[in-house]
Amino acid sequence: MLLITLLAAAGPAYACASPERPFLPTSREDMRTYADLIRGDFEAYFADVQDYFRCLDEERARAFVEAREVSEEYARFLDALE
Repeated sequence: MLLITLLAAAGPAYACASPERPFLPTSREDMRTYADLIRGDFEAYFADVQDYFRCLDEERARAFVEAREVSEEYARFLDALE
């Protein structure tokens, strides 16, 4: 149990946080009144969601490398048992 805890603590911590969805008022009047703020929120969302997708792509690539390394380690383990 201690080994698992140590390995988990020593491993990289990757967290891709999805952006918060922008609020869109239901009233057309509110949309017009707050158009600049709403536009800014949507533009920020689109920039943030692109960063989120990049983060997911990087994490996916990292996880594939790690899985390959773990697979190779497991193969060495199995060979050692023979």
